[in-house]
Amino acid sequence: MSEVQIQIRRIYDDPAPTDGARILVDRLWPRGVSKDRADLDEWCKTVAPSTDLRKWYGHDPAKFDEFAERYRRELETDDEQSAAFADLKSRAAQGPLTLLTATKEPQISEAQVLLSLLTE
Repeated sequence: MSEVQIQIRRIYDDPAPTDGARILVDRLWPRGVSKDRADLDEWCKTVAPSTDLRKWYGHDPAKFDEFAERYRRELETDDEQSAAFADLKSRAAQGPLTLLTATKEPQISEAQVLLSLLTE
């Protein structure tokens, strides 16, 4: 079985030939990015953390571990998020996948949690 190729990039970066399927995993559309410039295959906002969890977290690095735990729990218990994650996992099995996010620090974002789950 070949290794799944998944990467995280900021949506503000120009698309790259190695991106494969480009999927935005943020609940909110990123400021200042047109739909054309985004060059997306999909906007999977349903897989994103709930609004309450996103607001609680606020991208505070000190809260990342707890955020990741709460987000994983959401992905397991919320039917819509679970279905969206299953679709994302299916896409990842089809070839290279790039998870896009608008956050300034992707390594402490929902995209990082998704990457960890998809590569486990």
